[in-house]
Amino acid sequence: MGDVDAGDFSAWLAGTQRAIRGEGDAEVPCDGCTACCRSSQFVHIGPGESDTLAHIPAELVFPAPRMPRGHVVLGYDERGHCPMLVDNRCSIYAHRPRACRAYDCRVFAAAGLELDEPEKSEINERARRWRFCYPTAHDREQHDAVQTLAAALREQPERLPDGVAPTNATQVAAYAVESVAVRA
Repeated sequence: MGDVDAGDFSAWLAGTQRAIRGEGDAEVPCDGCTACCRSSQFVHIGPGESDTLAHIPAELVFPAPRMPRGHVVLGYDERGHCPMLVDNRCSIYAHRPRACRAYDCRVFAAAGLELDEPEKSEINERARRWRFCYPTAHDREQHDAVQTLAAALREQPERLPDGVAPTNATQVAAYAVESVAVRA
């Protein structure tokens, strides 16, 4: 398996920040990869996602722990696969949860992090293949800033207040990507 073009870093960063803020969907060139759908992940579905919930059988969702009423999670099957993954494709793609619309495994490549859980090894394998382009020095500077922030968060999470500090690699990567200023 060879490298996969992750795109120009600054353009990717700006688009990913928009997706994290809910201002659009992540544009991920998955090219048939479904590692995130097969990695024993719970998928958060917010109370405003009625269209999504209308397309998921009620018995597949349950109240989200430590979240306000109305927040639910979609579990996974005995193989660790999302139950909406049918014939290696998302059966509700046009109606998928917001969490899926914002998910982009390139955050791990951007932050220089890997997931710790063995069941997420396929995501790590994919993330290791991503290669960003740096058409300007600014692209490289932004990538360096994301990696520096991610490393600092991993080494000293106590620098952020409780409830804000990321507690796992996914949260660290997303926080680092979200926090680096994008210059127009």
